[in-house]
Amino acid sequence: MKLKNSVKLFITCDSGAGAGKTTASKYLSKKYGLSLLTSGLLYRYVAYKTLYSKKKINTKLLKKIIRNINSNVLKNKKLYTPVITDHTSKIAKIKKIRKLLRKYQTKFASKKLAIIEGRDIGILFPKADIKFFFKCSAKVAAKRRFKEFKKINTNITLKKVEKTIRLRNRVDSTRKFSPLRISPGAVIVDTTNINKKQMFRRIFKVIENKLLLKYGRDYKAR
Repeated sequence: MKLKNSVKLFITCDSGAGAGKTTASKYLSKKYGLSLLTSGLLYRYVAYKTLYSKKKINTKLLKKIIRNINSNVLKNKKLYTPVITDHTSKIAKIKKIRKLLRKYQTKFASKKLAIIEGRDIGILFPKADIKFFFKCSAKVAAKRRFKEFKKINTNITLKKVEKTIRLRNRVDSTRKFSPLRISPGAVIVDTTNINKKQMFRRIFKVIENKLLLKYGRDYKAR
């Protein structure tokens, strides 16, 4: 669906691991022509670069790492290894890193049509046009993630994935700076017992209603 040039739309999608934010974000990005940023990949990239860097970790190095972020470096499959996942949960708590990456995210959010998915995006951007928060049980989330990770790491186990998800969600929910929580006004979508098509229908209705209220029926490009 192509939107009129006059339409401005910024959406945020938050959730813990495996709850559906990435799947939903990709769907919405394609559906409405939105530029998509996965904020979790920013932290994974910083975690990857700092973990294997031989230089002292300081503000100068962090700024250099963030300047080099682009869509190509975020496609690196090594960003999804268990080691990087564990390190990401540690560096994501560091206030300095979150502040530096916030500038990157804020610049991205200024685009006319954009969607950012992450674990605190609704909190960072309270005035987003639509804020989604996806919920899901840890067991179901682990099964979903296990299918993804198995393609990259054949030695990984479902038990390990579930343990990692529970730990990451706990760490993200209890960190002092920008914790994972539901932003006021967010639309909550529980994906535990629904499939992709059902989820797509729910979020599609929310966005259509928003566009109708803001622009009337004439928001689609002809």
